Amino acid sequence: MTDASTTPAPAPTVAEAIAERLTAALSPTHLEVVNDSARHRGHMGDDGTGESHFHVTVESAAFAGQSRVARQRMVNHALADLLAERIHALAISARAPGEAAR
Repeated sequence: MTDASTTPAPAPTVAEAIAERLTAALSPTHLEVVNDSARHRGHMGDDGTGESHFHVTVESAAFAGQSRVARQRMVNHALADLLAERIHALAISARAPGEAAR
């Protein structure tokens, strides 16, 4: 019989890891992570895991007064290890609270 307290938790999906990292780094007021990998099946960068292409929509006060490029850099910095190892493509929509969605 295995003690549940010693059983390791399953590794988070890439989408869950993205959400965890962005939440920790940016304290978003809105966060949406969409796995677009199925739409890219068989394309370059598809590693067969079904977790290679993502779109994130992030609303955070940390983006106030920041340029579009600075916002994307903030997201990329929070996800650096995932981008290097597990994510092939990432589309980013980043806005500050009160800004219209683009």
